[in-house]
Amino acid sequence: MGLKTVLLTGCSGFIGSNLTDFLLKKGYRVIGMDNLCSGRQKNIEHLKNNPNFLFINADITKKISVDEKLDFILHFASRASPPDYQEFPIETLMANSFGTLNLLELAKKNEAVLVFASTSETYGDAKVLPTPETYWGFVNPIGPRSCYDESKRFGEALCMAYHRQHKVEVRIIRIFNTYGPRMKPGDGRVVTNFIIQSLNNQPLTIFGDGEQTRSFCYVDDLIDGVHKVMTVPNISGEVFNLGNPAEKTMKELAEKIQELVGKTGMIYKELPVDDPQRRLPDISKAKSVLDWDPKTSLDDGLQKTIEYLKQYIKK
Repeated sequence: MGLKTVLLTGCSGFIGSNLTDFLLKKGYRVIGMDNLCSGRQKNIEHLKNNPNFLFINADITKKISVDEKLDFILHFASRASPPDYQEFPIETLMANSFGTLNLLELAKKNEAVLVFASTSETYGDAKVLPTPETYWGFVNPIGPRSCYDESKRFGEALCMAYHRQHKVEVRIIRIFNTYGPRMKPGDGRVVTNFIIQSLNNQPLTIFGDGEQTRSFCYVDDLIDGVHKVMTVPNISGEVFNLGNPAEKTMKELAEKIQELVGKTGMIYKELPVDDPQRRLPDISKAKSVLDWDPKTSLDDGLQKTIEYLKQYIKK
């Protein structure tokens, strides 16, 4: 048998480019597809001479075709940072609707496994914590975040419709806050914001009172989980939370980063509209079905992320 072929959309993004490296090291052939609207060419530049990697610059919301037989389709193409998707709400909606439809048609044609990268944002401001996959969500369908939240919820529904009607083998992952090297500085996410501000000797900007929480998963741990969702047999139509269950307040995260970089103080601003108060995944299903559990400590993961982001500090 030859190499298994993976089509990975969003291959030049933060998670996508790290996932591309992982899959190539695992011995897959990777066809990376991206229109570079939010991803960066530099994230995959080191792969241009790799014979098992092919880059296709394409918009998945348009008609797409791939000449090779596909074994897996991993759909990671979507803006994911709040400032980015709120600036481009229509494009975000299209990537998770028409884009998902096009990829499901491709999966149907190839009899390929499709993994849809959904998000913890589908839970909205969750009222059940830790939040299991069985929770239906508490989401504002017309708020400024709805272009992302609701398009991911629609994408999940579309995947399940193709699974039920056309027997397409789909697996859905709900990704909780993930961080690590290749995050884009200035993307509006709290980890990059705090690290860049600290490295530039600026006070850290905390929205609200700083008591809202998130659960931070290092990118290598997430990718290990993605690979297991790809390859574990007999889980078609299943949904998995992938995230680290260690809950941290924004104030605790700020203090941790200042402990690693240096104290620069904090300033407080008004909390954005519909910003969830808590994020805490229940990962018992991933533990039991996938034998997956994140291993990287927050200290180790942040240190690696800080080292990467140092190249972006003001001189």
